[in-house]
Order: sequence, then C-alpha cells, then structure tokens
Amino acid sequence: MLEPAWTADGLVPCIVQDADRGTVLMLAWMNADALRITRETRFVTFWSRSRQQLWKKGATSGHTLALVELRLDCDRDAVLAQVRCAGPACHTGTRTCFFGREDLPDDDGDMPATVLERLDATLAARRDAATPEKSYTRSLLDAGMPKILAKIAEESGELAAELPGGPDAKVIHEAADLLFHVMVGLTARKIPLAAVLAELARREGTSGHTEKASRTK
Repeated sequence: MLEPAWTADGLVPCIVQDADRGTVLMLAWMNADALRITRETRFVTFWSRSRQQLWKKGATSGHTLALVELRLDCDRDAVLAQVRCAGPACHTGTRTCFFGREDLPDDDGDMPATVLERLDATLAARRDAATPEKSYTRSLLDAGMPKILAKIAEESGELAAELPGGPDAKVIHEAADLLFHVMVGLTARKIPLAAVLAELARREGTSGHTEKASRTK
C-alpha cells in the first residue's frame, strides 16, 4: 500500500471530494494515525493542527464523510479522499467550503458542480419565478406535460435517426436536445436531478440484468 510523502511535521494535505458529484468539499490535514483510522473505519479522520489531536469529521455534528476511495497524487504529497457526505461539509453549513468566488468574496451560496446541475437549477428557477420572463423553458412548462412529452418523443426520434451513422456533431447536438427536454420534464414534476444521479450511483457496480430483476413489479 502506497504511503504519502509526509512533511517534516508528519502531515499530508487531504483534499475531500464528493464521489458522486465531483465537487471539492474541503481541505484538511492527516497524520499517519488519521490515515490509518480512515482506512480501517471507512470514515474520514483528520489531524487537527489547532487542537493537536485526531478529529473524526462529523463526530459532533453528525456530518460524517463516508470514504469511497483514497488516492495519492503523482508526487505522493497530497491525498484525495472521495466521499459521500451526511450533511454539509463546511462548518458554516454550506455543502462545500469553497463557496466564495474570488470576484464575489461574500457569496455564501452553494456551488453546482456540473453543467447539468447548473442547468437543473436554472430550470427550477424558471419554473418557480413569481414574475416569469419569456423563455423557451417557461413556454414548455406553461404548456404542460403533453407539450413536454411531445418534445421528448421528437428529440428521441431525431437522436435515434442520427445515432447509427450520423456525423458526430449532429449526434452530440441531438443528444443534448434530448437531455434538455428530459430535464424540463423532471423540472415540471419537481423531481431534482440529484435524485436521478443518486439512483445511478446506487446502481454503480451492479449488473444491469441484476438491477432490472430486483425492481418491484
């Protein structure tokens, strides 16, 4: 098992990343005991430099970090802990400690990790706006499910037509159109994208045949 290149103080920085979303959550430090306990318990433990003691993340708040995987960088002088969080990672109550943008230092909002999450947030905002502006998304939501379903069927057909042998650019374009309209449908149903991503994470490592057979009839 590879060991980090410890500093003179016997420490190594540990970057914590959401295993499902890819968001960087926090940075803390580990010593050899913290790393060993993390490996053994599968919950992330750090070394607190201010208190000079081991610190199991979430021991007081309950916001533990369940370990999915540990990685070392190429020089072995940093550890990456991929985790699943039980609550916010930051002591301020935000999901990530890296919420302050350089150009907006007082911004305390959450930081969507991916373009799909940013799109999900935008669609929900368009749906919930008290005084909605004119937009294609709003027109679909106002028209209701029949219009949304028609667009999903249309975009699905266009992707199916291009997928076997169409130009890559056309396939990409049609796939993006289909994903967008499926997300509009989810938005209309008030089903967050995070719920779909969680379901995909649940299926990870499971045979498709096994997963399908396990579904309730």
